Amino acid sequence: MSKKIMQRIRTLSIFRKATPEIVKKDVKVPYTFKPIIPEYNIVETYWIREPFSKVTIASMPELGGAYGYFISEAELLEEERKATDKLIDILSAELKPPTIEEEVDLRKHVLAEAERMISKYRSTLAIAKESKDKVLYYVERDLLGFGPIHTMVLDTRIEDVSCEGINTPVYVWHRDYEGLPSNLMFLDSKQLDNLIVKLAHIGGKHVSTAFPIVDTMIYGKHRFVATFKREVTPKGSTFTIRKFREKPLSITELVKSHTITARIAAYFWLLLENRMSIIIIGGTGAGKTTLLNGLASLINPSMKICTVEEIAELNLSHENWVQFVSRESYGIGGTASSAIPLFSLVKTTLRYRPDYIVVGEVRGEEAFVLFQALATGHGGMCTLHAEDVDYAVKRLTSPPMNVAEVYIPLMNVVAEVERVHLPKPVSGSLFGRRVREVSEVLSHKEFMKVFNWDPLSDDFSSRLEESILLRKISLRTGKSFQDLIDEIDRREIVIKWMVEKGIFETEDVAKVISQYYISPEAMYNIASMELATPIRIKIQTPLKTSENTSEEEKGSNIQS
Repeated sequence: MSKKIMQRIRTLSIFRKATPEIVKKDVKVPYTFKPIIPEYNIVETYWIREPFSKVTIASMPELGGAYGYFISEAELLEEERKATDKLIDILSAELKPPTIEEEVDLRKHVLAEAERMISKYRSTLAIAKESKDKVLYYVERDLLGFGPIHTMVLDTRIEDVSCEGINTPVYVWHRDYEGLPSNLMFLDSKQLDNLIVKLAHIGGKHVSTAFPIVDTMIYGKHRFVATFKREVTPKGSTFTIRKFREKPLSITELVKSHTITARIAAYFWLLLENRMSIIIIGGTGAGKTTLLNGLASLINPSMKICTVEEIAELNLSHENWVQFVSRESYGIGGTASSAIPLFSLVKTTLRYRPDYIVVGEVRGEEAFVLFQALATGHGGMCTLHAEDVDYAVKRLTSPPMNVAEVYIPLMNVVAEVERVHLPKPVSGSLFGRRVREVSEVLSHKEFMKVFNWDPLSDDFSSRLEESILLRKISLRTGKSFQDLIDEIDRREIVIKWMVEKGIFETEDVAKVISQYYISPEAMYNIASMELATPIRIKIQTPLKTSENTSEEEKGSNIQS
């Protein structure tokens, strides 16, 4: 770990020092931040890291009143800039590795060492007390962080950062305002190239004119995709950073945001318990992976999960979880023998005896292997780019997936998620993500909607009483159809209780799910009483008084 930290610091310092001071005679900086002028109408301002960086959303008359994304950072004085450069040079030469061989917070370690260097070289650096925090901010920004796009990446309301080349604004996708041009513009191709090389190295990948495309995960679990120089993009280097939450949204957070309802979540919970398979469809940025993460938290903790991905985006709270990530080929020419594709990994998972196989996204021949696994009794979950159920089936049955039509019903349920325009603002935003439809697959041509979102009322309708899958589960388990509906009612109450009690952390949700499997009656009683919901569902096997008390105490511990 110590060697890796030292290697990363020295690599990042090299790329930072490679940044040109002067690009052209009339351009003194490699990038620029366009200032906010008085004619702009400021819509909103919020801090990213107070008091050093903030964001302003402003309406720009020259764009017909369209909004722009403006970054404001504390400016370095000339002596502060020189001190920052010296400090980074000293750090790259003298930085001490951690003394303990364990996982270390790189940011905290480097900043602690930076403070030590400031104290050690007090006379050389001559950093005033009031300037120290500002200098440390820029050390983190330029050495460990993302340079000029650092504020964008730190902004939790940004989902996507995209650069199409020099002399054009960097664009962002904002959760509340959607696509916005920013005030950042790269002016020098070398600066942009250096940033791409730096981020590729952070992700453990190589990029060059020989290998001009890179797709990797950088720290913060953000997906970084870039093209290098003019090899495949005639206008020069480009990149996109798709941001992901370090902690994925839990199922209760999805219910709170009205992406799904507690009843839909309870329905999926029962299906997952009985190893039914689910496919999540939608367009780019619809929230497919987010929904997949949320639903996976409902899987019985005793079950074994194997996940297969190209980029490690899934983040499960499940302990009995084996994660597989595909590997690109090594060496010049990209020989196929060194590559490990999704197809091979899905086959490998079958030897791990999983209860559930989760594929981050199916797009090729791995879909055929996944459906073969479903035919042998494994549960499966995956995502697929498709606008509706019909197109999803067409993609699955066409090359390169080539899933036989008779196998299509093995993917029992299709959930369509979409980023939609809301009829009324929710939490100040007119946009949100909704599960538009939940359909049970009867054949490759026949589907039945069990839940449907109404865009006029922002509400969900249900045809759960007509569910074919619940009748299949009834025959398989020997429980009556009404017993299963009652069980969904109970679980709906438990999920609503978690939302009401603010149980949103994935780990805490997993504890409640686990406790429900141990003592469902006690957990339901607690949830029902604390929600002031009448216990209208008959409990078949009531617990003894002493046991009830014990389980209620356990439930209280979970709350705390």
